[in-house]
Amino acid sequence: MTLILGRKKGMTQLFAEDGTATGVTVVAAGPCVVTQVRDEETDGYNAVQLGFEDVRDKRSAKPQRGHAQKAGTAPKRFLREDRLEGGAEMAVGDVVTVDAFADGDLVDVTGTTKGRGFAGTIKRHGFSRGPETHGSMNVRAPGSIGCSAYPGKVMKGKRMSGHYGANRHTTKNLMVMRVDPQRGLLFIKGAIPGPNGGFVQVRTARTGIKKG
Repeated sequence: MTLILGRKKGMTQLFAEDGTATGVTVVAAGPCVVTQVRDEETDGYNAVQLGFEDVRDKRSAKPQRGHAQKAGTAPKRFLREDRLEGGAEMAVGDVVTVDAFADGDLVDVTGTTKGRGFAGTIKRHGFSRGPETHGSMNVRAPGSIGCSAYPGKVMKGKRMSGHYGANRHTTKNLMVMRVDPQRGLLFIKGAIPGPNGGFVQVRTARTGIKKG
């Protein structure tokens, strides 16, 4: 399992030699510093903790500065762990870059979806609207939400209006189309969650099944 942290830059196209265009998302990933190594004896599990994006000392708490000093680096804005089945091969202070990935690798990308505030059922769940003519008063209304006398309540999980977006989401089995080590960029086929500039996690795909 390989994990790297970065920020989504936007989408573009890559052209093959035969002229075929493929939509890709550009991720500015790494360099990430190993800030802690966990093992079963001390922590009960094996993992590697990565830090990404420096933060000024004035904007970090004293415990965060002390934690970063052990790794010989500046305090980091994002800390994430990569769980391992066996012991870690990396040590505190090591650096993870996009060189850990290669063209054709399958990855799972985790990010926070765009927040859309309070949304209705049409936008949030894809409901159909009613007719706009012939005196219809039910254009974008959700319709009936409950039962009759029994059970006399709205069932839990009913799809209704509410807060939409701003959720953690993982898109699985995306292909790495190109790796640019000089600029620290990953070109990943397809779309990934989050806005441009949003924080994302890119890890080796757990299932490794290619999408059609």
